[in-house]
Amino acid sequence: MTDSAGQGRGSGLRLLLTHALLILVCLVILLPLLWVLRVSLLPPSLSYSTDLSAPLSLVNFESLFSGRFPRSYLNSLVVATGSVLLALPFAAATGYAFARFTTGGAVARFSVLATQMLPPVVIALPIFQMFQTLDLSNTLTGLILAYAALNLPFLTWILMGFFKGIPVDLEWAAMTDGATAWGAFWRVVLPVSLPGLAAAGVLGFILAWNEFLFALILSGPNTATIPVALAALQTSNGIQIGDVAAGVVLAVLPLMIASRFIQRFIVEGLTLGSVK
Repeated sequence: MTDSAGQGRGSGLRLLLTHALLILVCLVILLPLLWVLRVSLLPPSLSYSTDLSAPLSLVNFESLFSGRFPRSYLNSLVVATGSVLLALPFAAATGYAFARFTTGGAVARFSVLATQMLPPVVIALPIFQMFQTLDLSNTLTGLILAYAALNLPFLTWILMGFFKGIPVDLEWAAMTDGATAWGAFWRVVLPVSLPGLAAAGVLGFILAWNEFLFALILSGPNTATIPVALAALQTSNGIQIGDVAAGVVLAVLPLMIASRFIQRFIVEGLTLGSVK
């Protein structure tokens, strides 16, 4: 009885310490985000105040929407969505070819992965010159093409893992029933891999949404995206910290909404991609 009671108290203490540690970690992660939200709701004169009873205001959001920020917000939505819709079909086809037919062998697969190891600044100047020649600078079309090309190797590598996790017997069964290889891919593989495609699409959207370097060199005042618009809030009078905080809150909002609605697909996709 004594030993059982002691073991019960020890187990309860470990459980309590585990929960306390998890709460502490959550606070460390959430506190900066909550503080940014608080700063975004304070008047500019109180942006650096630590007084938790300071009055809240929407003046920072009003200031943002009176400038170019709404246009930049729309630009980011168009560019991020367009780049994913453009890159995902090519990534799916290439990833499937690598997974099922080992097209190009290990060299081709490594070459696709190796492109992600290049620092973006290395290819910034060639891309800028090429887009200038093609008259694609300062256009949303140019940004969509650039982001689609930049994210294509990453999405290909992810989807290759997803396709490897799908049993090849499903395709053989479809082809036994008279489907062609393309028909099996279209009618069997793609529906089964929807969680993986959703996960890859969300990751590609996030990468395009947060990208700064190419948006800076390829866009202009009318085609600037959110990262460029936030960087422009640094003026000769200093950083407009209230406007920056409000912009950050608005910038993370679509990512939180997208992650919330397709969280199940992301988890299923990442799990599928880990099965070998």
